[in-house]
Amino acid sequence: MSLHDLLALGRDHYLPVYRQRELVLERGQGARVWDSEGREYIDFAAGIAVCGLGHNDPDLVAALVGQAGKLWHTSNIFHSEPPLRLAQELVEASRFAERVFLCNSGAEANEAAIKLVRKWATAQGREPARRVIVTFRGSFHGRTLAAVTATAQPKYQEGCEPLPGGFRYVDFNDEAALEDAMAGGDVAAVMLEPVQGEGGVVPAAPGFLQAVRALCDRHGALLVLDEIQSGMGRTGRLFAHWHDGVVPDVVTLAKALGGGFPIGAMLVGPKASGAMGFGDHGTTFGGNPLAAAVARVALRKLSSPAIAANVARQESALRAGLDAIGKESGVFAGVRGRGLMLGALLAPAHAGRAGVILDLAAAEGLLLLQAGPDVLRFVPALNIGDAEVAEGLARLRRAVAAASAGQSGP
Repeated sequence: MSLHDLLALGRDHYLPVYRQRELVLERGQGARVWDSEGREYIDFAAGIAVCGLGHNDPDLVAALVGQAGKLWHTSNIFHSEPPLRLAQELVEASRFAERVFLCNSGAEANEAAIKLVRKWATAQGREPARRVIVTFRGSFHGRTLAAVTATAQPKYQEGCEPLPGGFRYVDFNDEAALEDAMAGGDVAAVMLEPVQGEGGVVPAAPGFLQAVRALCDRHGALLVLDEIQSGMGRTGRLFAHWHDGVVPDVVTLAKALGGGFPIGAMLVGPKASGAMGFGDHGTTFGGNPLAAAVARVALRKLSSPAIAANVARQESALRAGLDAIGKESGVFAGVRGRGLMLGALLAPAHAGRAGVILDLAAAEGLLLLQAGPDVLRFVPALNIGDAEVAEGLARLRRAVAAASAGQSGP
């Protein structure tokens, strides 16, 4: 089937909720992918920070194929070995958790965390009005109704009203605002991303997570960290909050945990691990043997010192390259983020043109993301090599030059 015919299938049959580029990806290897017409791309997007080990990793493939020949699904009425092993390994790797809930996605993990907070608060004798969850402007926690309400960005909520109650928003990295929001004694939890992804690749300021932890302790609230994008080695450590030396009560994971196979997880520490009992929550497909078998291998590989060292190395290379391109072109105002979760902020003269640069980059053979209209987002595979980073930067340089010249896309 031709490219034109394939794209027509999407136009005719997809619900039009995405703005997809006019290409059809067909196969991948490492940090490179090829489209249906044989064109090669450097992949700096990694499925939105999902393919942490790149494409077609042989160990992940072997785990999937090996389990596929044994057992695909049992339902959670019965046990199978891979999810039992994965739960144990997540608890051990986390350094704080006692129990794990396995699901299929990040939104589901955050929904589970929201319900857990409310169940925990109920067990503390708190009436509904004192079960508020504080989140931060610029956050992104998912697309389900409760998760999109937790997401303090009106553009994702518009038209979905009435939204569930019990959420309160404050500015990210504003300790005083958070203290004011918690002063009434009605807050059951504070939920945040250590590095905001969709909100523009904005890290927590130095000391902010420690301040949030202290406020949660003072006001009897849980600290819930959404590490769906920033976790699993993305920032150079297995969990992003390890950089800040805080101990959370709940952590949610997804994306790179499955290396591209759908899986999510909620990790719960001792304060709240008894908050849910039989029948309080569940999932049909969550923690199925296929996903768990793949995630066990992904977790082991992403925990390795080699991955951490490569993230540090390639972060330096990417930052240096982006700084150089910014100085040459004037398109970038700066680079922010942590590890291989970086954002290039567009200069005022190019504000709003992130989508245009994505189109120009794709035309040059580079896959990128944006984090809003003013930020280019870079979340490549954590094992990406020197050659791919160098070639990707060269292709980006050409795309940025075209954008600086006023081009709007192919």
